[in-house]
Amino acid sequence: MHLSEIFDAEHPLVLVGCGRMGQAMVHGWLKNGLSEKALIGINPSTPSKFPQGARHLTSAQDLPAEITPAAIVLAVKPGVIDSVLPALAHFGDRNILVISVAAGVRLNRLETVFESAVRAMPNTPSEIGHGITAAVAGRQVNERHHMLATALLGATGSMLWINDEDLMDAVTAVSGSGPAYIFAMTEAMAAAGRAEGLPDDVAMRLARQTVIGAAHLMAKRKDTDPGDLREQVTSPGGTTAAALAVLRAADGLGALVGRAIKAAARRSRELAG
Repeated sequence: MHLSEIFDAEHPLVLVGCGRMGQAMVHGWLKNGLSEKALIGINPSTPSKFPQGARHLTSAQDLPAEITPAAIVLAVKPGVIDSVLPALAHFGDRNILVISVAAGVRLNRLETVFESAVRAMPNTPSEIGHGITAAVAGRQVNERHHMLATALLGATGSMLWINDEDLMDAVTAVSGSGPAYIFAMTEAMAAAGRAEGLPDDVAMRLARQTVIGAAHLMAKRKDTDPGDLREQVTSPGGTTAAALAVLRAADGLGALVGRAIKAAARRSRELAG
């Protein structure tokens, strides 16, 4: 499915919520053929980076009843979902696909309004086409809607389907929140470099480019396990080995990341109520 063949002015893609995640997905969709005229964004205020050729509404209640969206994407905060779904209820009997990227909002909540529902978790690298999205389909999602969801979610990077909705909390913790962990690691590396005497700009440049370069190396050598890549830069008794001994201690990086992932997954479950 090509996005330009699916969506048009009469059967648009409706995006509810135009925050950072919503705008990241829009960027990916436009790069993959979606026309601005086939996009309707619903947000209390007009985002500064929202496409000028797209329609903008301030409330879901303002969406004309005569419009039949080809799909509706909910990119709102979990606490807003209870006010958004009733405003879209008049579309519920039209067999319209709804995709929710609201963390913690379960399929059964979406299915109180929409028959065909998909729950997904993208991440912010979607903005540059390097995101990863995991999704789970509701019981009534047909083959066409499954293909449509794959086209939309795959337009922003890689995507995969999972069969067990209970795993979505772990997905959220690993990949949905994951970019923030990498940014925090970069900050920590730069701060440690400064503590060792590096000028601020030098420490940050070294930290940023090291993370960027390592990510590119993993992308280039995608068939090589990250553990093997780690071993290739770790000489016995060398500087890297000394650092990894600290990071791999019982209370080191592995344990810390484990606790962080567990906390994020627990919070995702809490958001589900």
